[in-house]
Amino acid sequence: MTALATGLGGIASGEGVSAVLGEDEKRRARAQAVGLFRYQLICPALDQGLSTKARGRLVRQIASGEHTDPFGTPVRYSRDTLDRWIRRYRAGGFVELVPSPGRVPRTDTAVLEMAAALKRENRPGPPRRWAGSCAPRPGGRPRNRPCCGCSTAWS
Repeated sequence: MTALATGLGGIASGEGVSAVLGEDEKRRARAQAVGLFRYQLICPALDQGLSTKARGRLVRQIASGEHTDPFGTPVRYSRDTLDRWIRRYRAGGFVELVPSPGRVPRTDTAVLEMAAALKRENRPGPPRRWAGSCAPRPGGRPRNRPCCGCSTAWS
């Protein structure tokens, strides 16, 4: 069965299909975690009782701090980013805070294995010096410095 015939990015076996579905589930769960993290950051600024001035001060305070994202990485976000998330939340709710899943191209494992084998087979050796690399340049002028560590006399 060809990669195009499977319709699943080249995975023909049932085992590969479950791996893809599991990967998609993980990706969706990570996106949900990011959306929830964004909501937790902007939640204090969503209060309708805040004045514009107080909201701006609060967003600047949030932007000035360092936060730990859902995956344990310390991150900082600019005020512009936080304002954009607030606008998105107001326009479409929590769904707008969840990052859209990017399409990950999937290459058939047989193709990847073939590429790796070809790369190993055609591995070049160390770079070679040209036989006359220290020879004078066209026009007869010698080089200013030795280029390969040979014992050519420099005048």
